[in-house]
Amino acid sequence: MAGGAAWPLLVIDRKGRGSLVDQIVGTVSTMVNERQLGAGTKMPSVRQFAKCNGVSTYTVVEAYERLTQLGLLCSRRGAGFFVARSLPQAPCAPSASPPSLQSEIDALAPDLYNGQAEALPVGAGWLPPAWYGENTILDAVRHAMKIPSSRLRGYGHPLGFPALRQHLASALSGELFAVEPDQILLTNGATHAFDLVLRTLTRPGDVVLVEDPGYSNLLSLVRHHGCVPVGIARTEAGLDMEELARQAALLHPKLMFVNTVLQNPLGTSLSQAQAHRLLALAEQFDFWLVEDDIYRELAAPGEASLAAMDGLRRVIRVGSFSKTLSPVLRVGSLCASHSLVPELLRVKMVAGLTTSEINERAVFHATGMRGYRRMVERLSSQLDDARERSLEALLDAGLRPLARPRGGMFVSAGWAEAPSATRNGRSIADAALRIGILLAPGEFFTQREPQGIWFRFNAAYAADPQLLDFLRAQH
Repeated sequence: MAGGAAWPLLVIDRKGRGSLVDQIVGTVSTMVNERQLGAGTKMPSVRQFAKCNGVSTYTVVEAYERLTQLGLLCSRRGAGFFVARSLPQAPCAPSASPPSLQSEIDALAPDLYNGQAEALPVGAGWLPPAWYGENTILDAVRHAMKIPSSRLRGYGHPLGFPALRQHLASALSGELFAVEPDQILLTNGATHAFDLVLRTLTRPGDVVLVEDPGYSNLLSLVRHHGCVPVGIARTEAGLDMEELARQAALLHPKLMFVNTVLQNPLGTSLSQAQAHRLLALAEQFDFWLVEDDIYRELAAPGEASLAAMDGLRRVIRVGSFSKTLSPVLRVGSLCASHSLVPELLRVKMVAGLTTSEINERAVFHATGMRGYRRMVERLSSQLDDARERSLEALLDAGLRPLARPRGGMFVSAGWAEAPSATRNGRSIADAALRIGILLAPGEFFTQREPQGIWFRFNAAYAADPQLLDFLRAQH
């Protein structure tokens, strides 16, 4: 600290529910805002802070990065970190600190989304083409290619293909909540929808709550927009509502992304009680809820729906057809209030004009066929069988599941041993890739310091003998 004073030891609750990063960010934020640390105070180096408080350098790097994004710290090249101001305003210049673990994990992303890769796609998010009903999809694409020549002159409807929006509105109104076609905006998949929401509702420096563990691409996307992702623990029991309330009171988030049903990567769903509590907290602390609902069709009827409970007042629902048809079609949707859709539409047009009407016509044809519902039921049944086989096989190989999935595509499992610099999820994933197996390590889905070594497994591929032999050799 300034004047040579010793840096005070922080009170860190290692058995508490909040992550070490969250505790450091919360404590330092309080010290700055209460002027215990004045503007210009030099912070300890990453190594000094880690040694003094008995935490890893990864934890300190993540905490300093988040405090920098909040505008509380600034980095001066070659000099270290300094207190920037007493109250958070705009974010400082990007930190010159060492690269975070997230940058290393981001390097895996191209392989996890490349359907042409030769490796066994155990960590990927797509299913074998035959499971989707290849004939249905090919027939839908052929039908879409018969688009009238008059439709080839323009860019298509800004909101998206009207017939698909009408069909989606009818389906949602019959199964979940009342919605009109002009409340639906079609997108190039769910990630495009998340991007539009962030572009529309956030500014650099805003705090965005995410689930931890949660959707891997989302962390990078939130950071790309200059926002600060703050993880809220999600376990088999659901979201940690007490942690959520604490973070919301402290950080005043702009919005939160949440997978209500068949969460990626755990495969669990929020209870009705937790969904109600989440809506109450969003109301109390005035933040938006973005409901990632792309697995809804694979879930059992009656699961909680934030959009249905809220009526699209504070909830924005994101949907997709990539899990029931094919990820190649890249068609997603946003459902929002009448007041919000025009601004989402404006941002969509500014950022990339309209979406592909041919893809949207293909989805409309496929979902409108009589056999579509039977195809989804068959897909769900195949996944149920595959998950049970995967759980049994992984247990036999010495891994333990993080949660018992309620349905869907994924099983997350691993070993209880603490990761080290030489043996961790990423190092094991690298070794697997060298023999043609694509794994998704737990570090890819979390901001927290891992408590064990675990992976997200695609149920369609997780019982493969080559994979199981590899995992047994690692145990």
